[in-house]
Amino acid sequence: MVAMADTGGWRLTRIPSLERSGLASSQYVGSPIAVAGGGPWSLRFAGGGCVVTSVKITAKSLKVNAQMENGPVVSENADSSYGIQSSVDKVALNSSARRKTKIVCTIGPSTNTREMIWKLAETGMNVARLNMSHGDHESHQKIINLVKEYNAVSKDNVIAIMLDTKGPEVRSGDVPRPIMLKEGQEFSFTIKRGVSSENTVSVNYDDFINDVEVGDILLVDGGMMSLAVRSKSSDSVKCEVIDGGELKSRRHLNVRGKSATLPSITEKDWEDIKFGVENKVDFYAVSFVKDAKVVHELKNYLKSCDADIHVIVKIESADAVPNLHSIISASDGAMVARGDLGAELPIEEVPLLQEDIIRRCRSMEKPVIVATNMLESMIGHPTPTRAEVSDIAIAVREGADAIMLSGETAHGKYPLKAVKVMHTVALRTESTLLSNIIQPVLTPLVQRAVQGRISAMFASHTTTIANTIRTPIIVFTRTGSMAILISHYRPSATIFALTDQERIKQRLALYHGVHPMYMQFSDDAEETFSRAIKCLVDGNFLKQGQYVTLVKSGIHSIWRQESTHDIQVRMV
Repeated sequence: MVAMADTGGWRLTRIPSLERSGLASSQYVGSPIAVAGGGPWSLRFAGGGCVVTSVKITAKSLKVNAQMENGPVVSENADSSYGIQSSVDKVALNSSARRKTKIVCTIGPSTNTREMIWKLAETGMNVARLNMSHGDHESHQKIINLVKEYNAVSKDNVIAIMLDTKGPEVRSGDVPRPIMLKEGQEFSFTIKRGVSSENTVSVNYDDFINDVEVGDILLVDGGMMSLAVRSKSSDSVKCEVIDGGELKSRRHLNVRGKSATLPSITEKDWEDIKFGVENKVDFYAVSFVKDAKVVHELKNYLKSCDADIHVIVKIESADAVPNLHSIISASDGAMVARGDLGAELPIEEVPLLQEDIIRRCRSMEKPVIVATNMLESMIGHPTPTRAEVSDIAIAVREGADAIMLSGETAHGKYPLKAVKVMHTVALRTESTLLSNIIQPVLTPLVQRAVQGRISAMFASHTTTIANTIRTPIIVFTRTGSMAILISHYRPSATIFALTDQERIKQRLALYHGVHPMYMQFSDDAEETFSRAIKCLVDGNFLKQGQYVTLVKSGIHSIWRQESTHDIQVRMV
């Protein structure tokens, strides 16, 4: 006899012949989410004329000749023979816990050697950022080659490459030595090139005169100095210093509440983008995006080049804020670039915008990076301020996929310590979130779309099963789609994404909780599963006797027949 239960359009079928497997007790989270329990369940969903077998729970033991000390989530001290941990805190603070929030490191003079890139990778870097505002193609080529060299020899780790365009930045000119600006001093900016004196310096933007008005507030270097515009002529803007400081070469200039009337992608940016295509970088971070049009333009160009590179939009201008929805929708992800955002908008708005952008990205299933000033004091000091530690923790708690270091690793004195601090704070913060796992913050419109997509439903069920019985997740993917979907549901354990595509492996390095690994797939699914688990045991990611949630599913399944999605729980 087969017992069945309906759950709002879902049909649960209990299979007595497999009941001896005896997994966790049945429960429901959300509506409708089904969790395997009290024995295996076969979950069926009828939609569009098709019936999909979705969940298959087995207690199959895979014999692996390997020994290890650590397991990623499940403790040896479990409450049952199935390794269910009673204390979330114990799980979270286990020495084998893996950080899920990714770390982006900007590579510069402090870190552009083979030794330092290797050390950054081993300390916690997941993405290497190339800031095209500095350096030339030759210096960036060296960094790309070193990262690719690391990826070629690293078995268990991978570093993605992000090219960050300079964008339409307005900067002051070169000065032979820093100029001290004092409060109340008269100081001018001119569009004449090469001017540098105690009271005048050139700017690199010919329309600067037209973009500013008398009464505007100019912010220098992200607001480190400020000047009020008092008058202007055909080629100069005369200001009064409000907040003084040391003016160095090529400092960034903003007008509070305004964006420069420059194209988001400049001629230099296009040359840098072509450079990225030639080197097959993984991501573009596009600066000063004001609307979705520029995203579509770049994506069309990449399509014409047959370039598989994802576009991350940097939200850092006042003009972008009214267009957030369309910009993020058009992109592959977003970066909250708080430096220029805080210069163009009232600074008290930045934390609110950060939270809003993270929420929007999660609702659209897009990765989001929080950047700028996260550990700014560590550029010159070996320890962070308490406020900086809180800043990291807030970004992690709000659900950012990644957090970024800029000057801290590019030219700071303590790049490795900065990465270690970021890693430690993120890991500790994540440990407090495991008892309060939340599903993606989806808008009603997106919820309806998700509910119509079987793959997204199974990502939800996979997360629920893995969270309920405290198992890591193993996903086999050629496109990365299922691993990304599961990532957005924020499971409490690591998602091991196994792929036979190098490009996909590198791209997945940005996503929350995903540990991408390369392996060849065979036509025999069981043989591939066995090799995958042996690989994870050999790499000290799993241990014998531990349970794992194994997924073979997705938009482009590897072994799936017809419309069948399969989720299994297996014992190693």
